[in-house]
Amino acid sequence: MSAVSDVIVVGGGVSGLTTALVLAERGLRVRVWSRDAAQDTTSAVAGALWWPYRIEPEALVGAWSLETLRVYEEMAAAPGRTGVRMVAGVHGGERLAALGPWARSLEGASDVAEGLRVTLPLIDMPVHLRALEDRLAEAGGVAERRAVRDFAEASAEAPVVVDCAGLGARELAHDPGVRPVRGQLVVVENPGVDEWFVQADPASSETTYFFPQPGGLVLGGTAEADDPRTEPDPRTAREIVARCARVRPEIAGARVIGHRVGLRPARDAGVRIEAEELPGGGLLVHNYGHGGAGVTVAWGCARAAARLVRRAPVG
Repeated sequence: MSAVSDVIVVGGGVSGLTTALVLAERGLRVRVWSRDAAQDTTSAVAGALWWPYRIEPEALVGAWSLETLRVYEEMAAAPGRTGVRMVAGVHGGERLAALGPWARSLEGASDVAEGLRVTLPLIDMPVHLRALEDRLAEAGGVAERRAVRDFAEASAEAPVVVDCAGLGARELAHDPGVRPVRGQLVVVENPGVDEWFVQADPASSETTYFFPQPGGLVLGGTAEADDPRTEPDPRTAREIVARCARVRPEIAGARVIGHRVGLRPARDAGVRIEAEELPGGGLLVHNYGHGGAGVTVAWGCARAAARLVRRAPVG
């Protein structure tokens, strides 16, 4: 017999766990249903630098991002436990005045010859996901490995279902605008790089970035729309290393220690946060379509979705 729940969150990546945590810390009885363990989700292979990259709608993303930034700044006080560190770096080619109004809230950001220099949250995702799971458990939430074929399965066991299914929302929410954007990374032994660098052209499928993480220097990357391949491509890996080495030549000789591929859950119309009634009187709250910026907007979107849950007849 399943445990009595107020809410079932479908999806166990960073968006699902963060949303579940917000709800559980409000005192609701929350279960997370996820086909994959958190360490096997797309979130686990993210870079993961805070930055509102390739995400819409523009009118809402800034506020969601800044709300999340404030949470990460607090978490950075305990990086070993949370996986969050504040690290300096450069966004190549960017200028503060060319960014949205949200950028005025970035403390210490300044234009330099190479681009925009700023200190931002850099997140070790395996550690961070474990921290979210631990905090969820402390709040009374339960994470379960369970594949979901239809939201009706969840609504039969809780009056509220929250859809954080990522790419799975294409089928579950019958949303053809959900599509994979393939990202490939290379992890090398860090040759002494202690700052991050990003140079991204939104019109290109190729980006150049490196992030110094505890487990190595993470090099990237790609943004290949509608490419479902999950195996690393050797030629792409060589090109990633070469691009990064043009910025920091010492990267060229660094020993490769791993490859990562993740399918970012993008949505043509941007992030979807809205509620709808389910047959039988249940409430379905959607929170998906974050693309490659799920980490960046996790807390802002989770709180926006949680506000919709208040409409539900939870006990």
